[in-house]
Amino acid sequence: MADDHTHVQEFFTARAADWDTRFPADGPAFDAAVAALGLRPGDAVLDAGCGTGRAMPALRAAVGPRGTVLGADLTAAMLESAARAGRGGSGLLLQADAARLPLRSRSLDAVFAAGLISHLSRPGPDLAELARVVRPGGALALFHPIGRASLAARHGRRLTDDDLRAEPRLRPLLARSGWHLTLYADEDTRFLALAERAG
Repeated sequence: MADDHTHVQEFFTARAADWDTRFPADGPAFDAAVAALGLRPGDAVLDAGCGTGRAMPALRAAVGPRGTVLGADLTAAMLESAARAGRGGSGLLLQADAARLPLRSRSLDAVFAAGLISHLSRPGPDLAELARVVRPGGALALFHPIGRASLAARHGRRLTDDDLRAEPRLRPLLARSGWHLTLYADEDTRFLALAERAG
């Protein structure tokens, strides 16, 4: 696992400074995905693998001034970019591993995770850790601003059925991890899987 973490940190550290400028048109897709999460004023939400914190202003707007917004990322350079972009004003930025969160069980209403699932070293246990910190009936959004086919093309790969985000793989993986898949959308302009924390 340490090797996996080192690889992820090296990958994102090298890209942190210009991450937002590489994908300048993603803002509306992030806003729409946050809206789909169904947050209410006063809710507590975690942006897991928050990167430069692009979702955090929308998360803050959804939960209001009395809500709680946490942004957790493994890579310090991404959090530094988030702070430089002023996104620390939307919530608390913390360096933390999504597989071992420094949070109490059932302390959150929702988790937002953009691009996170493809970087989890142990997807089942790691999704179960996200379930641990969410109350029963709470929500999870697994999001990417482009769909699986577009993302594969961007990376010069073919789309295959063994992709973790393919619905036949993702649905049982979530179920084993404490989640019930409630919405699955894989379109050119977005990937969004919403799940509810099982009781």
